[in-house]
Amino acid sequence: MRIDCQSHVFPQEYIDVLAQNPVPPNIHQDTGSYLITYGGVQSFRLLPEVYSVQQKLNAMDESKIDISLLSTNIPGPCMLVPELSVAGAKSINNFIAELVHRHPDRLAGLASIPWNVPEEAIREMTRAKVELGFCGAMLYSHINGQSVDESDFEPIYAHAVTLDMPIVLHPTVPTWGEKIMEYSMIPMMGFQVDTSFALLRLILGGILERNPGLRIVIPHAGGVLPYMMGRIDHQTEVLGRARDKITQPVSMYMKSVFLDTVSPSLQALEYACEFSGPDRLLFGSDHPWVSPKIFVDIINEMKISNVDKEKIYYQNAKSLFGIG
Repeated sequence: MRIDCQSHVFPQEYIDVLAQNPVPPNIHQDTGSYLITYGGVQSFRLLPEVYSVQQKLNAMDESKIDISLLSTNIPGPCMLVPELSVAGAKSINNFIAELVHRHPDRLAGLASIPWNVPEEAIREMTRAKVELGFCGAMLYSHINGQSVDESDFEPIYAHAVTLDMPIVLHPTVPTWGEKIMEYSMIPMMGFQVDTSFALLRLILGGILERNPGLRIVIPHAGGVLPYMMGRIDHQTEVLGRARDKITQPVSMYMKSVFLDTVSPSLQALEYACEFSGPDRLLFGSDHPWVSPKIFVDIINEMKISNVDKEKIYYQNAKSLFGIG
């Protein structure tokens, strides 16, 4: 069995909301498709597969994926002005819920929530869990410029624990993206660095300390954190820096964090598995932006037991998200 924990859709209903945003990010039609723009910093063209459920199911069949956990990647609705973010989140969640209703054995949902309107975010998270049956919620590496550890968001994290909703920390265009605009460095490396900073803020800011039941997924094999953990622990434990809101080394908090396999490198995934352990590594593909077959081939090549491969392919997701 295989459960893909990072698979994206982009509903037309959300496009209609995003088109009303008076400031970046924006979306407009361009040569027969849609172009998402972040001012002059970054742009992305939506692929046809983002709209076509049948193409997603076909790609799943080709890679023998039984279930895909659906979300909308970027821009999340929390990047819109507040009066649009609530409508944007609802449009995404309603669309995914309809897909899951039509294909209950193949699809499951991750909720988009309007983080920039915390009271509404809590309401939408509850609706997604209780009414729509979603099994987790999306967070981004910043909330329209606000850091993820700001006090405004603490009640949302606490509510996620109450609802038993894992939080998937997905990258978005960094606030410092203009510094790395050239050479496609934002999607090439900026995303992974920004999510690493965001998770480090959740830890150093005490969010995981104060909410011990909070379960976080950081995609892309943990960004740069696995490779920097020795230095980070040395900074906090030996030099005593940024220690006022935590009671243990950062590496200890990382033991409750899940990684996914969206890093197309055998060496990187073998180290991610060594770092997290096979119990906290999730199969993910980032479809339709990346072919799932790439990761299937790499996982099959990894020098780990078949038992551990089964954990990565589906058992960890089944336990974490309650699907499959």
